[in-house]
Amino acid sequence: METYLIEVVGDLMILRADGGLNTGTAGQLSDKMSALVTGGVRKIIVDCSKLEIVSSLGLSSLLMLHTRMKKVGGEVKLCGIKGSIMQVIRISKLDRVFQTYPDIEQARLAFRP
Repeated sequence: METYLIEVVGDLMILRADGGLNTGTAGQLSDKMSALVTGGVRKIIVDCSKLEIVSSLGLSSLLMLHTRMKKVGGEVKLCGIKGSIMQVIRISKLDRVFQTYPDIEQARLAFRP
């Protein structure tokens, strides 16, 4: 998986996940997120529109990101989740943890007071 920083505005960051979130890439996401949280990011949107596969370790890394952000008063939203990835999110009941949106703009609007 490659992760691309799309935009940072104040304490909001938009990140695109591309490819797969699995054993080989979950650590990469965790490391990037740790640095960003330490740097003051409190609102993260993960664009999953290019995500093709996700493993249990990948789901775990997203959950750890959610937990870490919650501890510092932040929040993570997911957007652009397609087909089988959404099924995995629902089966694992992570749709109860993460707010999901069809696209980046709707996720961005959800952060507005």
